[in-house]
Amino acid sequence: GERIRTPLVSLMFWNGDNLMTGQNKFRRFLLAHHSRQLDGKFAEYPYASGFALPGPEPCTENGCLTEEMAIAMARRHKQFNLVPEVFWLDAGWYTDSGAPVYDWCDCVGTWTPDTTRFPNGLRPLSDEAHRLGARFLLWFEPERVAVGSQIAEEHPEWLLKRSNDPNNLLFDLGNPEALNWMCEHIGDLIEKNGIDYYRQDFNMHISPYWAEADEPDRVGIHEIRHVEGLYAYWDYLRERFPGLLIDNCAGGGRRLDLETMSRSAPLWRTDYSYGEVNGYQCHTYGLNFYLPIHGTGLYKTDPYSVRSALGSAAVLNWKLNVLEGSIADMQQIIAQYKELRPYYYEDYYPLTGTARELTFDNAWLAYQMHRPSDQSGIVVAFRRKDNQQGSIRVQLRGVDPAKTYRVLNDNDGTVTTRSGAELAEGTELRRIAEEKGLMLGGAPDTFLGAGIQTCKKLIDDGFIGRPVGASGFMM
Repeated sequence: GERIRTPLVSLMFWNGDNLMTGQNKFRRFLLAHHSRQLDGKFAEYPYASGFALPGPEPCTENGCLTEEMAIAMARRHKQFNLVPEVFWLDAGWYTDSGAPVYDWCDCVGTWTPDTTRFPNGLRPLSDEAHRLGARFLLWFEPERVAVGSQIAEEHPEWLLKRSNDPNNLLFDLGNPEALNWMCEHIGDLIEKNGIDYYRQDFNMHISPYWAEADEPDRVGIHEIRHVEGLYAYWDYLRERFPGLLIDNCAGGGRRLDLETMSRSAPLWRTDYSYGEVNGYQCHTYGLNFYLPIHGTGLYKTDPYSVRSALGSAAVLNWKLNVLEGSIADMQQIIAQYKELRPYYYEDYYPLTGTARELTFDNAWLAYQMHRPSDQSGIVVAFRRKDNQQGSIRVQLRGVDPAKTYRVLNDNDGTVTTRSGAELAEGTELRRIAEEKGLMLGGAPDTFLGAGIQTCKKLIDDGFIGRPVGASGFMM
């Protein structure tokens, strides 16, 4: 008389000579049927920016942040014309995370705002974000419970233990009573504090907790019930708040299955070394085969770092309280990102293979985002610092051989016209000359144009899409 459900599996069959034709059909399928939908179409995920940066000691993450500091930082974004689409408040806003623990990690399980630092709750922060024309994101980690937290003290019967990790407890979403409490408790907090984005992290190895809790003849039942509960929890939040968007982190991109993608998107796709450009490039190159929507953090303002982090979502981590980077550069980067983001929603083509060699410092890495909707596209290419090859030849995909395209090299502003047949046969990407001033010495080269090359189909005397120069960056 017992019933369980298993994970949703999709098998998509395709026959043909070009692997990427099948992959792009899968990307379109994911956007149409397994991505968060709002108003009848997939939800566009944002570029976001935080209220503050970690520290100072002894605080970690946002453990030192106060209501006054957060509002002041939001207004500084407005002062510099850098207001993001979403203001992002990560870990460290809840009770004990500022004092006495001073560590966001060791006090999860008490999901109430720290009344010392946020005496009015988090509503003043969301109100300020909304006043500035942005939305408000808040971080949670509901499944991990620290010893001594509210849940651990009041409801130990809802927790699973692991014998060799006494400090971390697992909130059992497979327990109906526990699940109902979490739904209502977090739902009430979201409503009371005006939260638009719900961010769920998860920083523990979960399988050993299930294994210790299972009886010998019921191996797997705690995992099944927990995952059923997780989906039910998210579905409750989505039903109660129809406009709510869910950011799925899980220690950085560790829950990228079909069902979580149907309900959420990974705005922070990895906890791999923050800002390391080769890793960023490889993550984009690989994930784009399958996932149209994913994002990562951006820490610097130089073109190589910015282009390494391009994608369908972004998290800006610029310091606005110290002299670090140019405000004008930051403004331009945001404008550039808004121009380029729509390209990541359509077709993807890797241009330099799928070999492991792409991880090394002596590689060229290049990919193309193509929009069949208006026959435009971009090419992003990187010549890494140890590469001695001055150029590389790539074959653009998705172009119509019978049409003529306008190609912009965004590094130097030059525009040429090429037939689709020429572009498909081979296009040479050349290294940036040092005198251009974009990258000097042994630094890597990046291409945004012949490197991101924007192609526009010519029809009579006009162009489909935006005219060249409309934004001063990319049309």
